[in-house]
Amino acid sequence: MKEKIKEYVLLTVGTLFVVVGVYFFKFPNNYAIGGVTGLAMIVSNLLGGAISSATLVTIVNTILLVIGLIVLGKEFSIKTIYGSFLLSGTLQLLEVIYPMDAPFTTEPVLELAFAVGFPAIGAAILFNSGGSTGGTDIVAMILKKYSSFDIGQALFSTDVFLTLLAFPTFGMQTGLLSFLGLVLKSTVVDSAIESMNLHKYFTVICDDAESINRYIVKELRRSATVCDATGAFSGQNKKIVLTVLNRAQAVQLRQFIKNEQPTAFILITNTSEIIGRGFRGTN
Repeated sequence: MKEKIKEYVLLTVGTLFVVVGVYFFKFPNNYAIGGVTGLAMIVSNLLGGAISSATLVTIVNTILLVIGLIVLGKEFSIKTIYGSFLLSGTLQLLEVIYPMDAPFTTEPVLELAFAVGFPAIGAAILFNSGGSTGGTDIVAMILKKYSSFDIGQALFSTDVFLTLLAFPTFGMQTGLLSFLGLVLKSTVVDSAIESMNLHKYFTVICDDAESINRYIVKELRRSATVCDATGAFSGQNKKIVLTVLNRAQAVQLRQFIKNEQPTAFILITNTSEIIGRGFRGTN
């Protein structure tokens, strides 16, 4: 139950990050950076604003959710349904309680940074939690089930097409900024995911591994693997301790080894893909 609560708290936080970037920065500036929100902005403009972008997001997401439930059945994630309704509902609510008639500033590049940054951080949190806000993610699930298409390329092609429509719809400046935002989006999302998952992989070559093992297990509440080794130059017997820690734990272990075994040889490597007990699941 605690894990479920934690998952849905993260899903909520991730979705709200997306909402902030979309409603306060993408919508007022007409940054059509692909996806359902980009499509909603273009259609809303073509309809002369008769239907708001937030309302169109709700309509399109609802249609896609129904299609997803029919086509995907049990494979369709409850987390995607939750994220989709939370996104649509919050956008609709903000239209009522905080209407945005114009951008916050007169600096389009500054606005673009937040229009890309907030959704990217939100998407990273959602992906890490196994969820999404629906939209084109539902299309990706359907394509994955019934075709051999490269999903990433298919979705990127769709985003490119929608972004190119921003040029005739919103003008050259907004179109160029939207295209720049599209290019930055995938990079920022990848960087955010990697940063969230970043851990430190320790390889410690020492004379005595007992004290180091004890500190890792008792103080840091982690485990380690110990191997026997022989120094190529000295010919002496050595121990190799292998462990993975988060950044705070890594600082503590490095300081402990420095104080307890100053002659130990330590290699510390950044890693963001760790699968196994205590980290990501193996399924």
